[in-house]
Amino acid sequence: MSPTLYGAPLSPFVRKVRLYLLEKGLDYQLEIVTPFGQPAWFRELSPLGRIPAMRDGDVTLADSSVICQYLEEKHPQLAPLYGRDAEERARVRWLEKYSDYEVAPLATFGVFRNRALKPTMGQPCDEAAVQAALTDKLPPHFDYLEKALGSAEYFVGERLTMADLAFTTQLINMEHGGERLDAERWPRLAAHYERITARDSVQAVVPGEQKILAKLSGRA
Repeated sequence: MSPTLYGAPLSPFVRKVRLYLLEKGLDYQLEIVTPFGQPAWFRELSPLGRIPAMRDGDVTLADSSVICQYLEEKHPQLAPLYGRDAEERARVRWLEKYSDYEVAPLATFGVFRNRALKPTMGQPCDEAAVQAALTDKLPPHFDYLEKALGSAEYFVGERLTMADLAFTTQLINMEHGGERLDAERWPRLAAHYERITARDSVQAVVPGEQKILAKLSGRA
């Protein structure tokens, strides 16, 4: 029986798990649970009420990184997305954490939430917060990640890993909020983003998200 993933498609952390599952070729069911108005039973899966959560048979898990690392260990026969040795695994986990904890608050909660979500809830966009994220706070992170990527196509081990997916999923939300990387300032990161978003896994989920956004904004 395939696992059930609980969450909302526009969440970058739900998307991260979906991309992981697709890249691994693992079947799953998506059950929509939003960050707001959650059913009482969801707290049994995710005590903090955060998405995503997963049920896999008798196993219940919360947190996107915990879920993906559980699946990585459960399916060792599949091509690894967390590196092939201790050094690579440490590097992948660091870059995943960096995207989740440093980039996400700015690209998703700074840009996307203000530009794309708040207007659909009748709340004003805090454009000052958006501009602060874009001009002051995100550039040092992009500088670091541009250097971390270097001339490679992928962040770790010359192959796709969770480091690539974790960063890309935040930039997708930034793009949903109407902003893209400056390709002149960060050419390697911009090329990396184009490379990862062209993958079948991303193309399987993003068009559906765009339809949701269009519906929420009244453009559909």
